Amino acid sequence: MGQGGRDSGVAVPEQWGELPSDPGQGSGRGASSLPPARSTLPPARSTRPPARRTTAPPLQGTAAAAAARPLTVGVITPFLDGSFWNPVLMGLHASAQERGLRTLVLRGTPSEVQAPSLAREQVDGWVVVIELHGLSALAAARVPFITVGTRAAEVDCPAVIPDNRGGMRGAVRHLIEHGHRRIAFVGYFDAYDVRERFAAYKDTLAEAGIPFDPELVVRSDNNWYSGGQGAAPALLALLPGCTAAVFGTDKNALGMMPPLKAAGVRIPEDLAIVGFDDVVEAQGVDPPLTTVRQRFEMMGSAACELISSMIAGEAFPAEGVHTDNALVVRSSCGCHAVEDFLDREDAASEEDARGALARQMVELLLLPRPLPPDTSPSDVWPAVASVIDGYFAAVQGAPLPSAAELGVACRQAVGITPDLGTLLAAIRLLGQRHERRGAPLDAAARRRVDAYLELARLAIARARLEAETHVVQTLGVLARTNYDVSFALLGGTQQASRSLAWLETTTVVWGCLALWEDPEARAGLVVAGAYSRDGSPTPPIGSRCPVEAFPPGEMLPPSATDGTHMVLLLPIRSARRDWGILVLVGPTHVAMAGDEGTVAIWGTLLGAALERDALVESLSAQHADLQKAYAIERALSETVRELGCPLIPLLPGVLLVPLIGMIDAGRARQVLEKVSEGVSRHRAFRVLLDLTGVPFVDAQVADTLGLTSRAAALLGARVYLVGVRPEIAMSLVGVDLGVLATFSSLSAALRELAPAGKRARKAARRAR
Repeated sequence: MGQGGRDSGVAVPEQWGELPSDPGQGSGRGASSLPPARSTLPPARSTRPPARRTTAPPLQGTAAAAAARPLTVGVITPFLDGSFWNPVLMGLHASAQERGLRTLVLRGTPSEVQAPSLAREQVDGWVVVIELHGLSALAAARVPFITVGTRAAEVDCPAVIPDNRGGMRGAVRHLIEHGHRRIAFVGYFDAYDVRERFAAYKDTLAEAGIPFDPELVVRSDNNWYSGGQGAAPALLALLPGCTAAVFGTDKNALGMMPPLKAAGVRIPEDLAIVGFDDVVEAQGVDPPLTTVRQRFEMMGSAACELISSMIAGEAFPAEGVHTDNALVVRSSCGCHAVEDFLDREDAASEEDARGALARQMVELLLLPRPLPPDTSPSDVWPAVASVIDGYFAAVQGAPLPSAAELGVACRQAVGITPDLGTLLAAIRLLGQRHERRGAPLDAAARRRVDAYLELARLAIARARLEAETHVVQTLGVLARTNYDVSFALLGGTQQASRSLAWLETTTVVWGCLALWEDPEARAGLVVAGAYSRDGSPTPPIGSRCPVEAFPPGEMLPPSATDGTHMVLLLPIRSARRDWGILVLVGPTHVAMAGDEGTVAIWGTLLGAALERDALVESLSAQHADLQKAYAIERALSETVRELGCPLIPLLPGVLLVPLIGMIDAGRARQVLEKVSEGVSRHRAFRVLLDLTGVPFVDAQVADTLGLTSRAAALLGARVYLVGVRPEIAMSLVGVDLGVLATFSSLSAALRELAPAGKRARKAARRAR
């Protein structure tokens, strides 16, 4: 994965490409990252242990599966982005395309993606990257599988791993050649790679006759920048006795450099530093970091070659493959590669001056990598001759190359290396050509050459700015696409998020969203949404698919069947639930989204949208339940209200209001309202308030009863209290009851108010 301009027409050999690395930390894109240059030369070598070779035994279901569909390599990786994961996937997919294999990528660990159950009927061999949790279940399934980036302790299987020992051996030897003997090791020992590098560190010291000192071992908390930053105090405590340090990862080294500088440590004068990985940031830090360059895309290619051999039943190295790496010498170790190169004597003959100068300029851009003797400079920098012809034209006073020609050449140079200092050094090399050969120019030629060199520097600056502008524009497109996708997922409806219509703004050619039929069992999936850009068939919404047959091979687009496009299976999860699987088919996960980490963000957003939809549905259901409960409660309240103060037409013109239980202020107001309403509705002229069932009446309630009596009187009725006991009578003392009268009991009231009783009482009065 180079750092050059994508459209520059430059062909940089694969073994020279600027490679972001460092397993799994960050996106691998720094301020100077540029699109990769193309390759025309064979890939760098990988090392296969020759000792023991194995032939894969017959495997269950492989022959039948191969007859029904294309051979498929399944990749299980916990991350898609980063300077380790992304190049591995890109290298593996490119190698699979060359072999006519289909690539199916599952994001997660073997345990998380239920390997080998998920896609069992679609995959012929598995590549497990770094995270091995659940690997034993994969081993028990008798399916070919290998690991990448680490070696499994509990399972015997081939592995593709970098040459950690050889790389660290070269780094330590380089520091020893600088005269250092007190060399510290800084690293995160939970990582398999770091442990291997530490073992090589100790072995190399022993080979040089330097005793191993455990006091010079500094442990970091992780492989990130923060791990190096946190370990800085421990390394500072070793100074000045310690004069150099090797780091298990570049990001530990880069994280430690700022606190070292803040403490007054000069790098490399007080402490020489060498990292491991060659991440993008290594070349831009001050001073540039000397490091061991890893070839992660080559690891992917080697993994594809190895698993292909196993699937085909061919012989393969039982231990796996080690991929080569190389020491990239910059300034943090004490070297000055560019200046040393410029100071070298020019031994080329005058007859081959242009060819020798072209080779020197290309070698300078490739530093610290050499240009193989059998490789022409124009294979790496096609327009290098134009730059050199312009120089000699300036010397001779001939017409110079056009600005367009010079611009093309400089864009190609930027495609080889983005380092501005190295690019300008190549122009310096031109300007020193005659002086280095002992033939200085005359004043007129010198002025012409200086003017041409100034034009070349300006063209270099413009080309470098164009490259950065391209990156910024790409990021702008990515930001707009991500905004559109985020808005569609989080601001749209449930139908919009599940239909996958939001994929229209991306380069994905086919998609399918399937949700777990039973999230606990996770045995079957139900299709909830589908998308097809090219008109390929999609699974019917609501159709069911067993986990072993997902994604349905007969529905995948032709570009996935022939291996042109990558098939990505993205588990969709939220904090509370495992929802299902999103299948995406596209050129690569980077080409689908414009950035290696964006696809994973889509999965997170889709999980959040599904969680939101579920919460909305739950809230809607709860709202409906609450409305129903409120209606029931209101009906009950009305019933209780009626029962709390019933109005019974006892006799013509007589209302009975039996009261039972405690009467508080609220219920007393209800009595006032109900009595007033009842007198008007029933045209009553007498109201019996039966207090027989009331245990106690306080002063506030007594006042309300008085108000009730006065209100009834205004309506032409009279209120009688029935069943007044002594304790209630005491609470009514001092209350203005108006014309309110009492009866000792309901029977007494009936005798008094009944028509027969009235006639008897009138007759008795007449007799007297």
